[in-house]
Amino acid sequence: MPKEAVKARRERNEALVEVMLLAAMADGQVSQRELQMLLRRVIERPEFEGTKPEELNALVEASAQRLSKAHDLEEILASLRARLPNHKNRMLAFGLAASIAFSDHRATRTELGLLKTFQAALGISEDEVAQIIDVIEGGGSLSEALGEPLERLFAEVMVLVSAADGHLKEAEARALVESFASDPLFHNVSPERAQAFVSEAVSALAAEGLPARLQVMAHGLTTHQQRLKAYRLATKIAHAGGQEPSLAEQRILHMLQATFGLADDEVARLDAEA
Repeated sequence: MPKEAVKARRERNEALVEVMLLAAMADGQVSQRELQMLLRRVIERPEFEGTKPEELNALVEASAQRLSKAHDLEEILASLRARLPNHKNRMLAFGLAASIAFSDHRATRTELGLLKTFQAALGISEDEVAQIIDVIEGGGSLSEALGEPLERLFAEVMVLVSAADGHLKEAEARALVESFASDPLFHNVSPERAQAFVSEAVSALAAEGLPARLQVMAHGLTTHQQRLKAYRLATKIAHAGGQEPSLAEQRILHMLQATFGLADDEVARLDAEA
């Protein structure tokens, strides 16, 4: 992973931990339940994929020290905004804070006040807040509240294969564009939105790495039909121009098959149709 991506990932994860710590310390004391919730949320999130226990401990300690040295809350909020530049990560930060606040099943007045402050500072809408809180109170995963549009995930599958060799071949680019133009799945996606999907997918892959993005896809594409559709799009890109997939592309296809739990005969049929 490039140094810039490693730095961005580290800063994002530090910010996410700081948000959770702030929520845990809102009423002056950190309960065992809040600590357990913090660890649970970290473990379930793909953003922290590959983080070792000792690295997590160091991350929490460093975040606590950074918070203790801040002059005021506004300084902390400004730092959070700088390290969480996109809306998805800001929603995630709010969701993590809310999950800590509601870990005792009922947030205190102080915790609710802090969540309101986070909401305003991070630009989270009332509808988004309601959606996140509903999921948390129902005991669900934040992935349910932060789920990405299916079209975005399908586009990312194609980008993964396109980027497998380190560059985008002309035939692959043409196949990708044709998929957006002809597939009924993307009929409601404007050219501008399609380009945004591709750009977001490339950025996410660079910032988070392949294992984390595969986990996001597994969480977002939950039905067998969705996963078959995703693999069909991927293998179409891999076979673009009538050529056999490269070794790097075959590796991505194998990883997608394993991630989606597809049978060998299903994959063979989709490859033959490509």
